[in-house]
Amino acid sequence: MTEYGGGWQAPSTTTPIHATVEVPGSKSQTNRALILAALASPQGTSTVSGALRSRDTDLMIGALRTLGLSLDGAGTELTIGGAISPASDARIDCGLAGTVLRFVPPLAALGSEVVTFDGDEQARSRPIAPLLDGLRGLGVPVDGDEMPFQVRGEGAVAGGTVHIDASSSSQFVSGLLLSGATFRDGLTVVHTGESVPSAPHVAMTVTMLREAGVSVDDSTPNRWVIKPGPVAARHWDVEPDLSNAVPFLAAAIVTAGTVRITGWPQVSVQPSENILDLLTKAGATVHQGDSHLDVKGSIDGYQGFDVDLHEVGELAPSFAALAALAESGSVSHLSGIAHLRGHETDRLAALTAEINGLGGHCEETTDGLTITATPLHGGVWHSYADHRMATAGAIVGLRTPGVEVEDIGTTAKTLPDFPGMWADMLAGQVPEIP
Repeated sequence: MTEYGGGWQAPSTTTPIHATVEVPGSKSQTNRALILAALASPQGTSTVSGALRSRDTDLMIGALRTLGLSLDGAGTELTIGGAISPASDARIDCGLAGTVLRFVPPLAALGSEVVTFDGDEQARSRPIAPLLDGLRGLGVPVDGDEMPFQVRGEGAVAGGTVHIDASSSSQFVSGLLLSGATFRDGLTVVHTGESVPSAPHVAMTVTMLREAGVSVDDSTPNRWVIKPGPVAARHWDVEPDLSNAVPFLAAAIVTAGTVRITGWPQVSVQPSENILDLLTKAGATVHQGDSHLDVKGSIDGYQGFDVDLHEVGELAPSFAALAALAESGSVSHLSGIAHLRGHETDRLAALTAEINGLGGHCEETTDGLTITATPLHGGVWHSYADHRMATAGAIVGLRTPGVEVEDIGTTAKTLPDFPGMWADMLAGQVPEIP
């Protein structure tokens, strides 16, 4: 993996981009498949094809190895076996990976040792208390309410019903559901808040649990019931990461070009339909083929747009960049994303600061952003150790000469070589669309 330090001069172009791009596997699907494979280890060995290899997934692999499981494979093909048997005083590095922070503690509770969880400094402010309180409600001894914290495994978890407020992260629900079938009495999770953000990610969890033979009843809103039983050892095929494709598709919109993403699934466990709808609202022409997606920007530019991103909040930085580059004077409203104040950074404050720092006009609202497109100028775009903030800076740089993205290397969290992929897209080193 190429190392990128210091500032990165975001490439600019005055001509339309025409490129075909292949993005690596889905982080969300990869890490769920790894957790389910770990839970299935009593039933046998599981395999994963097309796994993403990035910092987040490598942290998950490291966490499972710390818990005593065996994971073989240096690339995208992985084999998982062994058993949950951590050594005494085991320590898990969560880095900035929310999936490690929130999916692995229930798994650690199935072991018989004390496991300490810690991570990057920025991660220590990420919400975790609802999950830890939920584990305590299920009889798991937990020390601490934020990182670093300790899970005291007792060899089994009783299970039962737990009430949590997952308004700040859907991962609280997914983290509990993934391990629920291995609890003695199964698991019922009741969300007590108004709505769960990023609901498609919970739907992905439910779909993958069912594919692993787990009985899940989600017929009642904000309530999930998991029956106790074995998790099946099986083979998992990981789709391309559709959210990581969005910055490349945004490049087509802002340059009035055309970008094709190969391997785009006809039916997906990811929020494909949400993404296609949002791209259309941002002025793109979208065509889905048998195994690809084409997005074309308009030569006449595009106007501001109103989008509710509650279900796909991870796309907010890309759509904020699109809004900042819309026709001058047009206004965009991004709503449903108050929960982003608790992500890798406070993304709403960060986007406001960076867009305004380049001469734009962005204001925070109660649950989102209002962006009035104005001509931007060059300058430093700070990443805040947030991969999606960094890729948003790259989008802005396409139409704004002189943008320097601070710490572009943070994109390695979910993309092994984003700068190289971005350069290839611009340089025409990938085949043009016929």
